[in-house]
Amino acid sequence: MKSASTPAPLAKTPRLVSLDALRGFDMFWILGASGVAQALGEVSGTTTARFFAEQLNHCAWAGFTFFDLIFPLFIFIAGASSAFSLTRIIEQHGRGAALKRVLARGVLLFAIGIFYNGGFTNPWPDMRLLGVLQRIALAYIATGLLFCLIKPRALAAVAVGLLVGYWALLTFVPIRDIQLEENALVARLGTPKPTLEQVRAAFEATTARVTGRYEPGFNLSNHLDFEYLPGRKYNTYWDPEGYLSTLPAIATCLLGVFAGLLMRRIDLDDSRKLRALLIGGILFLALGWLWHLQFPVVKRIWTSSFVLVAGGYSLLLLAAFYYAIDVRKWRAWCQPFIWIGMNPITLYIVNNVISFRRLASRFAGGNINAWLNAHIAAGAGEGFAALVGLALIFVTARFLYRRQIFLRV
Repeated sequence: MKSASTPAPLAKTPRLVSLDALRGFDMFWILGASGVAQALGEVSGTTTARFFAEQLNHCAWAGFTFFDLIFPLFIFIAGASSAFSLTRIIEQHGRGAALKRVLARGVLLFAIGIFYNGGFTNPWPDMRLLGVLQRIALAYIATGLLFCLIKPRALAAVAVGLLVGYWALLTFVPIRDIQLEENALVARLGTPKPTLEQVRAAFEATTARVTGRYEPGFNLSNHLDFEYLPGRKYNTYWDPEGYLSTLPAIATCLLGVFAGLLMRRIDLDDSRKLRALLIGGILFLALGWLWHLQFPVVKRIWTSSFVLVAGGYSLLLLAAFYYAIDVRKWRAWCQPFIWIGMNPITLYIVNNVISFRRLASRFAGGNINAWLNAHIAAGAGEGFAALVGLALIFVTARFLYRRQIFLRV
C-alpha cells in the first residue's frame, strides 16, 4: 500500500550507512568522548585545547556549543530514520501496522526512560517522569503519527506552526513576575535555602504579570512545569525536558523527516541532494541566529531559534557524512561509529547501569591514575581512564553488532 505521506517517485532504497554512522558519531560524545577531549584540554592547556573543551560543555543558558547539538541531532536522526522505516512498513503492511509500530516503540522507549532516571528506586514524588529518553519517545510518537496520517506539505505546516506557536506562547502569554532560580529566590525570600513550600507560597502570592521573558526559571515553559509537572524535576522547580518545550522538539524530529524524505528520492542525484542539504543547513542557521536577536537560542527551553540553529548544523553534518560515506564510499574510518549507531539506546542504558567510565577506573585508576598525573601532566590520569572507557564502549558495541542485538528508534 502506498503512503499518502511519501512523495513520488518511490522505490526500494538501500540502507543509508551515513545515517547509522552519524547516529554513532552523536552517541560517541555522549558515551565518553567528551570526557577524553576535556581531559586533553586540561593536560594541554593551550588556547585551542581549552576551546574544544569548552565546546564539550552545555551553555549555561543562551548560546550554542557543540555539546548543545548532541541531543537535538539524535532527535533529528530519529526523524530521518522514520522517513525510511515507516514508509517501508506502510508500503509492505499498511498504515495500521506503521501506527502500531510507532506507538509500541514510543511507549517502550518512554518506559526505558523512566527506568534510566531511577525507576522506582525512590518513593513518589521523588521520581522524575520526564527526561532525555522520554523526550525522544514523545517526539518520535508525535512525528510518527503525523507522518503516517498527513502529507508532507501538511507536515511542513505543522512544523512551522509548532515553532511560531511556541514563540508566541512564550512571548505573549503573561506569567507571574517571579524567577524560579536559586539565587533570585534567595534574594526575594531572604532565606539561604528556601523550602519548596516557601517557594510555592511566594509563587502563588505573586499577582503581578509580565510577558516576553526567557530567563532561567522566568518563562512560561518553566512556570508551567512548576505548576503542573508532578514528581521530581531536574532543576528542582522546572525540567529542561518539561511539558511545553516538548512541542518544538517535535519540530526538530520533523526536520529530520524532511531530510529523510529528501534522501529517499530517486529522481535526485547525489549532487542535488548534497546541494539541498547544504543550502537548507545554511538557511536554517541564518534564520535561527537572526531569530536569536529577539527569541534567544536556549537549549534548556528548546526555543524555536534553537530548533533552527540545531537543525542547520544537523543538515550540514548529514551532508558531510553522506558525501564521505555514501557518495565517496570512504567507510573504513567510520566502522566503530556504525557499531554504536546501530545500537544507541542499548549502549546508553548499559552505560547508565554499569558506567563504562567507572568500569575503566578498575583498569586505569588508583596508582596508575596518580602516576600519570604526577609524571605526565595534571589530568593525564583522567584522560587515560576516559580512553579506556571509550575502548570498552567500542568492544561492547562491536560485540552487540556482530550478534545482531539491536534496540534503536
